[in-house]
Amino acid sequence: MRCRPGAARLDAEALAGHLRDLPGWVLGADGIAKSFRFAGWQETIAFVNAVAWIAHRDDHHPDLVVGYDRCRVAWSTHDAAGVTLNDCICAASVECLVA
Repeated sequence: MRCRPGAARLDAEALAGHLRDLPGWVLGADGIAKSFRFAGWQETIAFVNAVAWIAHRDDHHPDLVVGYDRCRVAWSTHDAAGVTLNDCICAASVECLVA
């Protein structure tokens, strides 16, 4: 699903409902985020590349913080000044990578 311009920011109730379906994802100052741990560098970079492919496909790009055996992914929609359904869908896509 491509990110659509003009997406509406989710209200607190709707966002809470989506977060219930996204285990480990939390709302922070930079949107919804989750940290992932891996066995080492190769696994971490494979994950980062897969997230990059999702972001490119959907034309919606997360903030990533990458370390040797970990990666933190944060989704938000700058145009909406918060979290949209697009962000939750992208987070769900990331969950599919590690399932």
